[in-house]
This record gives sequence, C-alpha cells and structure tokens, in this order.
Amino acid sequence: MLLSLIGCTTKQAKSPNVILIFMDDMGYADVGFNGGTHVVTPRLDEMAKEGIVLTDFYVAQPVCSASRAALLTGCYPNRLGISGALGPHGKIGLNQDEITLAELCKTKGYATAIFGKWHLGHLDPFLPTKHGFDTFEGIPYSNDMWPMHPEAPKGTYPPLPYFVDDQQVGSNPDQRFFTGDFTQRTIDFIKEHKDEPFFVYLPHPMVHVPLFCSEEWDGRTGLGLYADVVGEVDEGVGRIVDTVDELGLAEDTLIIFTSDNGPWISYGDHAGQTGIFREAKGTTFEGGVRVPFVARWKGTIPEGFVSNEQIMTIDLFPTIADFIGADLPNHSIDGQSAVAVLEGRDGAKSPQDAYYFYYRKNDLEAIRWGDWKLHFPHSYRSMRENPVGSGGVPGKYDYSVKTGLALYNLKDDPSESINVVDENPEVMKQMESFAKGMRTDLGDRLTNSQQSGQRSAGIVED
Repeated sequence: MLLSLIGCTTKQAKSPNVILIFMDDMGYADVGFNGGTHVVTPRLDEMAKEGIVLTDFYVAQPVCSASRAALLTGCYPNRLGISGALGPHGKIGLNQDEITLAELCKTKGYATAIFGKWHLGHLDPFLPTKHGFDTFEGIPYSNDMWPMHPEAPKGTYPPLPYFVDDQQVGSNPDQRFFTGDFTQRTIDFIKEHKDEPFFVYLPHPMVHVPLFCSEEWDGRTGLGLYADVVGEVDEGVGRIVDTVDELGLAEDTLIIFTSDNGPWISYGDHAGQTGIFREAKGTTFEGGVRVPFVARWKGTIPEGFVSNEQIMTIDLFPTIADFIGADLPNHSIDGQSAVAVLEGRDGAKSPQDAYYFYYRKNDLEAIRWGDWKLHFPHSYRSMRENPVGSGGVPGKYDYSVKTGLALYNLKDDPSESINVVDENPEVMKQMESFAKGMRTDLGDRLTNSQQSGQRSAGIVED
C-alpha cells in the first residue's frame, strides 16, 4: 500500500527518452485497439501492434487536476491535498516540495518540456517551470474555463490565458490550432534534443469540450466532430512516432499514450465512449477510471503484447525511475514499479495488492483487488435516465443516484451490474482489511476516518 521508496530502483541497460501523451476525457473505447468503431485511430492501432496494450489501466481519480497530480508524482492525489479540477480563481496548486516526473528526469540530466494543458495551479509558484520543466507552452487549466462556457453564468470565467514558460503571452487562443501546434512543438523539441536524453509531456487539451480541430480535419472522418478531433490527435501521434523513427531513436525512446479519465458523457455527440463499462468521468465506476493505454519502446517492450494486469498512473513514476536509473524521492509515494509488466516478463503481475479510488474531497469510494471491485455506499452522478446533450451543450446529470455496498467480479461482470457482496464473505473480509489500512493512512470522509499521511497542497495567500 504505502511505501517509502528511497533509492530502491534498479539500473537498466538503457536510459530511454520518454514521451508521455496524456489525453483529456478520452474514453476507454475511443481507440480502435480497444474496439472503438465510432472513431478512426490507425496510428494508435499501429502503435499497439508495435508495443503493449494494458487492458486494465487506471487513473487515480476521474477528474482533471487530481488525475494529473497522481500521474506526475506517483502519489494518490488526496495525499498531496489535490482534488477536483482547479479553477482560475483558486489559490492552491502542487506543492513545491513534491517531486514531479520532470524533476525526477532532471536528476539524470534530461531536457524536459510540456506542451498543452497543465492544471496543477495557474499562479506563478505552481507553473510547470517551477516543477522541473525547462519549457512550457499551453494553457494552465481546462479549455472550457473561459468566457464562452455554455453553462457558466456570464463573468464566471476570465479570458483563458496562454503561456510560454512562466509568462502569459495571450488570452482566449484559437483552439483549432491546439492539437497541431502542440504536436509540432513536441516534434521540434525532440529534434532539438535528439543528442541528449529528453522527457516531453504532451497533455492535449482535447478531447475535453469545447471540441476544436483544424480546418484540414473538420469533417474529414465523416463520423462527426468528435471523431475528427480524435483523428487529428491520432495523426499527431503518428507524426511523433515517425520523427522518433526517422532520427534513429526507436530503440532509445519510451512512448506512452493514455488519458486522464473517462469521457464527459453529458455532452452526448461531443463526448467519447466507454464501451461495456459503467458510467464515465466524475465517477469511480469503470467507465470513469479505466482508460486506454498503449506504450512502445522498440527492443524493450514486446510487440503486439496485451496485458490484463492492473496498473495505475501512480505506478508510472517509479516505473520511469527504474527505466532511467533515477532514485526515488525521500518522501513516501504510493506507486510501485511496473517494469516487469511493461517488458512482458513471464509471470509478471500487478505491482500492487490493491488500488484505491478516492473522489471528492477525501471519500474512499471503491477498491480494486484482482478480479474484484468493491464500492462503498456513496452518491454519484449519472445520465442513465436523462437525455444527453448535443452540439457542445450538455445534458443534465442526475446527482441523486446512490449505490449501496456492492461487490463485483470484473472478470465475469466487467459492466458492474451484478452485486455479489452476500455470496463472498471472505473476499469482503479481505477488502475491508485493505480499506481499514488505507483509511488509517489517508482517511475517509465517508466513514469520518482521520488521515495521518496527507501532505499539504501549495497555497498562495492574498
């Protein structure tokens, strides 16, 4: 569960460049390699054939800022005092005492960059350049946090800032250029640093609403705007892969593609799909926290490999530390290295006993252990009985829906539809034991459990 991992990494024969592509609100079924037919993703499907697909890859929380905090620090976001989606009027952000993937890579001499959406604090102490990134270009929070928001009352959001490094250089940028420009900046950075190790983080603002694509991609797929936006992202991934190959870096570069949470399904035709999984973004059911994942590293990751082992974003931090031979922070983190799984070693298993799904301020809502998923009683939002929106205007969630204590066998019931809590007392006993340990560490607002292992977010006083 909680580990204090100090200098526990193993040296690898290679120290790869790392390219981490992180989508916003892309659903599990929004890629061809996971069975999506409402979109076309030939380059991602090709990447899947040349690398590994993780069928059971999870985010720590089904919402923007919390999910990104987990990815970049290897910690459950509530350990860091980060929850929800930070907005333009907030005063908090990622504490400067936390160590990000960029800072980890800097200890090994890597050049580092981020192009896209940050969302871990928009004030100066929290910007990417204060957290190990040599350069930043993009937006500090979600692309819908601007005056053109379809639901927010007038005056809710200020103009959307656009940054280069730590300076705002514009506002309300033309979002049609986001995907192409951030892809090109990534390619330029790779070329500029081809002779030294580099880490480039590409957190696309898409496919979060409002949706935008270039004029070239508008209507190109014939499947609607959402598919056009996904198609442009897919093409960009292909351009990045081609650049790596053309520079002769395929055997020296780890490329990862995944998403920050499930789709924002209230937006209907402007949202993605979860396939067979229940619910979506904003819930801890599978549709909210299980996301697409593919990784490629020629000569190290086996081609055409599929693993059903559970991995979470918190595990990428120690995994990359292992790959580049970096020591982990002196403070405790929650992730564990999944190198054995990514390398396709015989008998490789999930590095964790269980995964914990907190939501809201500090509610332990669910636990995944092997084939089992346990939900504790909690309320959640749903569109099951309500009509979804269209054309960029959302439908209305039902926030009154609740689940009682519910146990699901995901191997037999991946849609979380058959509650088998009464038939499995021994499983319940084990999962309650897991919960007790985590509540002692991180607390649980649902059971009034007090935490002992949380750290504070950074804050800027007025």
